[in-house]
Amino acid sequence: MIVVASSEAQPAVKQVLMLQSLNHGNLILDNFTGNFRVSLDQRARKPVHVVQVVVGPTGFVDAPEQAVVDYIRSMYVDRAPPDLIVTIGGPAAAFARKHRPKLFPEAPLLFASVDQRYLRDAPLSQNESAVAVINDFPRMVDDILRVLPDTKQVFMVVGSGAIGRFWRRELESEFTRFRDRVAFVWSGELSLEDIERRVASLPSDSAIVYLVFGTDALGGAYADEQVLAELHAKANAPLFASHTPLLGYGIVGGSLINIANLAHNTGDVASRILNGEPAGSIRVPPQSRGPHMFDWRELQRWRIAETRLPPGSVVHFRGPSLWDEYQPVVLTAVCVLLLQSLMIAWLMHERRARQRAEIDSRRNLALAADINRRETISALTSSIGHELGQPLSSIVHNAQALQTMVTTNRASPDATAAIVRDIKGEAALATQIIERHRAMLRSHELHKKPIDLHAVIDESLALFVHELRARQIETTLDLSSTPCVIDGDQVLLKQVLVNLIRNAIDALAEPPARRHITIRSAVTTTSVVMSVSDTGTGFSPAIIGTLFTPFVTAKPHGLGIGLVIVQRILDAHGGSISAEENPDGGATLTVTLPRSETPNRLSERLGGANPS
Repeated sequence: MIVVASSEAQPAVKQVLMLQSLNHGNLILDNFTGNFRVSLDQRARKPVHVVQVVVGPTGFVDAPEQAVVDYIRSMYVDRAPPDLIVTIGGPAAAFARKHRPKLFPEAPLLFASVDQRYLRDAPLSQNESAVAVINDFPRMVDDILRVLPDTKQVFMVVGSGAIGRFWRRELESEFTRFRDRVAFVWSGELSLEDIERRVASLPSDSAIVYLVFGTDALGGAYADEQVLAELHAKANAPLFASHTPLLGYGIVGGSLINIANLAHNTGDVASRILNGEPAGSIRVPPQSRGPHMFDWRELQRWRIAETRLPPGSVVHFRGPSLWDEYQPVVLTAVCVLLLQSLMIAWLMHERRARQRAEIDSRRNLALAADINRRETISALTSSIGHELGQPLSSIVHNAQALQTMVTTNRASPDATAAIVRDIKGEAALATQIIERHRAMLRSHELHKKPIDLHAVIDESLALFVHELRARQIETTLDLSSTPCVIDGDQVLLKQVLVNLIRNAIDALAEPPARRHITIRSAVTTTSVVMSVSDTGTGFSPAIIGTLFTPFVTAKPHGLGIGLVIVQRILDAHGGSISAEENPDGGATLTVTLPRSETPNRLSERLGGANPS
């Protein structure tokens, strides 16, 4: 793989050939390369052009090393040789040493991010420098045994091929001092799937060490992030590693090599070489492990007490306490709770006061409704007298006739029975008239039941028959053929209609050319609509916007509560009322009520229609 960092290099641009050990996906080397490039750009006095080639196991799969050398040389056929060669990791360092005579032997060579074991076979030449590391893996095992003293087995996760064989060979000899205490199991001959199965069923006294992966026994190449995620998800034992970029990917921690510091030190050495300093004159000691660092989340997961950690350990990703993280929020919450408590107490007081006010309001509304009904009955006094006069007069005449027949001894059984039937019928009619008016006068609470609005219309009009005839007002009923069945209170709805008819009659007080009241009804899927229209004077502009405002009236002797009560009654029934001017004069008041949702027998008795 080739990564070119800039466009065609100019003569003033320094040329750097970077030989990478592993392809993209190795967290340690990727982190090192990124930090090194940043450090080099910051420290070099001239622009730097970097050509990066992967020469390790995953760079040119199965390609002979000579082919890789020829490929690199071909890139520089038409350009000047590099000013510096930098190797990243052990395999790249071994490759560069082996093929140095063929790869620009005059160019300075810098071994970076390489374990000092790769450089022990030959000393550095006068044109070579190194920023190496000491991977003290026995010390890592010491850290494991300190935090997990009962550990008896360590499962070593390492890639297959040359890298895995190198580290197994090196560490088996270095781990001899743990021979009587810990058994080491190596994953070099396993596929990634087999490794996942093994870490999921380790003995309870086990730990896992992640060295470097790259490829498994089947030749599959895997990125560190994927492998660590799989191990972390399935392992039944804590996971350890030795480099800072892996902290946060599921490892517990320990004494880690700081890769960022290593990259900055390497960038410093590389810039010194590019600025003219001989590579052989720059000798820096290998970097060893830094302070102990641990992941608080993994300590919690594996129940590792912080008292077991070495003194001076730094714990990252600690879950802050509620007070530490949200101190201002906690203080604010306490203040809010205090204020809420005071507010709740005040609201409870207000609620009781509002309940008392609502009770008083309902009482006042009931009183106002009673007053409104009595005012209406008072206005209908002449109608009541006329209605009662007819049946009472009929009773008197029938009684006189019966008396005459008895006196003259002409009272036959059939004639007597007929007269008695007439008297009983007229008495029943008088009783019905009296009861109808008594219902209007009686104080009443809301009581809903299925009713037909047409019956309410008939009963309400019966109260005005005499007055309508006396004032020569023509009445038209345009009612739906479908029964208008609603759930409501018949007395209160009759009061609504009586108010509307009363207002319509009053609007016709000044005789217009046409004196007419029309009552209509209609049924929709969900509602029942009833309207009362008149051919009167309509609404004045001053009152049209305040029709439903208490104590606002256009009548000389009105209280101004009739339409307010109508609106309140309709609100209690889930209905509404609206007013509008008629195009040809007069006004229309329209009432909308929800249709009964409960199937009932009333509509069947009245019209055979199903409300639904």
